[in-house]
This record gives sequence, C-alpha cells and structure tokens, in this order.
Amino acid sequence: MRTPLRLLVASGALVGALVATAAPAQASGQVVIDEGHVDVIGVAYEDGELNLHIHDESVEPGVEREPGEVKFQVKPEAETTVPANPAYSFLGNAGDPVWILPQVQNPDLVWAGFGTEEIELGVFQNDQVKVTFWVAAGPGDLAIYTENSFGLPSSILVDTGDGLPDTVTLSAGDHTHANWAFDAPGHYWLVVTATGKLAGSGQTVVDAGLYHFQVLS
Repeated sequence: MRTPLRLLVASGALVGALVATAAPAQASGQVVIDEGHVDVIGVAYEDGELNLHIHDESVEPGVEREPGEVKFQVKPEAETTVPANPAYSFLGNAGDPVWILPQVQNPDLVWAGFGTEEIELGVFQNDQVKVTFWVAAGPGDLAIYTENSFGLPSSILVDTGDGLPDTVTLSAGDHTHANWAFDAPGHYWLVVTATGKLAGSGQTVVDAGLYHFQVLS
C-alpha cells in the first residue's frame, strides 16, 4: 500500500478512488483493536527509512503493525454529547452525539497516542517530524484535540470539519495522547503521511498509511 499512497499524495491526486478500491480489500483481513494503549501514529527511523506504523500495546508483548493491517473500533461506550461550552463548538452543536477516544486512559476504550520514541535526537532538522492528515472519508467529521488541566480544549490538532490537510509536528523521542472525536457512527478512512528532513543531508524522507476506524452506536 505504501508506494501508491506516496505517489497519490506527492502528485496531489484525489485519494477517494484509493479509499473506494483499497479499503474494502484491506478490511477483510484486518486486526481489530477496540481497547488498550495503542500509538495509532507511531514514527520510527530505521535503516535510512522513515517508518509510519501502529505500535500496539493492547497485546503482550507489544507489536508493530502496518496501518492497513488494523481496524480500530470505537465502542458504543465512547458515545457522549458535545458540551454546552462554546469552546467545544468545533465538535458540533451542544448536545449533539459524539464518540470520543479520550486523552486520559479509559481501559475499556482505545487509548490513542502519538509516539516518536524510536527516533533519536539529532537525526532530523530541529528534531522534528511532521504528520499530515490529507484526506478523510466517512459519514462524519473527525477532530483530534488536547485538553488542559481545566478540562477545556488547549489545541485542535486535526479537524476535518474545516478542511484538510492538517499537520501535527512531533518532537523526536516524544510520546503524547489526545482526544479523537467522531461525530457520526460508521467507517472512517484516513490518509496520513509522516515526513522528516534529515539533519545531515537535508534529504526529505516520507512514509504513508491508510487508517481505518469503525465507530459503533
């Protein structure tokens, strides 16, 4: 899957056709993850290549999986409603249903993280890699955001409702969690790339993945 995704993103071509053709084929044999600690966005640099993967710690021992091998299920228990506070208006209207994989761990749901622990300091310029969400296909919108200690949104990382692409900058050796919010049940497909510029040569390296989420009601 990775080479076609790279070509589609690099050329600026629409990936709706890819989702329509590749997604059903992938779904038939995917590993289902519906709870536990998982770095949904895991980024490593190995043998001269950037590697975008899923680091699955919902099993013991933890394993790395290709994005196309996994279907994340968002259980009915994730359903809640959009708060009345206008700071949450990016999720929809107050009282609307929304399904959230929370920033703070709930053992019954996927605890979705971003992880760059496998990238050593000094490999990339400014010790940073960029993760870009290019396309989302599904019945509704996805928002990825963090909350502060007062329980209010502190940063909206991704919001398909106001258009893509959205880019999240990650620091080497880091690990963080955020809320992943879906505003309708059904299947979602996300095209994601990881990009970094090598500190020594200035060469840009990239990897891509097609992610699948199923929101259950």
